[in-house]
Amino acid sequence: MSWDYKLTDEALKQLRKMGPEGSKRIISYLDSNITNCDDPRQFGKALTGKLGEFWRYRTSHYRIICRIEDHELVVLVIRAGHRRNIYD
Repeated sequence: MSWDYKLTDEALKQLRKMGPEGSKRIISYLDSNITNCDDPRQFGKALTGKLGEFWRYRTSHYRIICRIEDHELVVLVIRAGHRRNIYD
């Protein structure tokens, strides 16, 4: 089983706003850890509360909020950004 990731329009917009360093770090993380992995849950952490359906991946000061879609073998990136404002 090989996984891949997709970015929502909102996630793409956030990556463009964040600048080259942050966006490169996030895309590099997704490419190295999610693409072609056996289980994307081994790298992230499930969120709780009102965000309970999502997973979080952490790379340096940035967070990636995703929904894991088992039926398509896709990690859908919902939001990406700096840790201080990603959960707003």
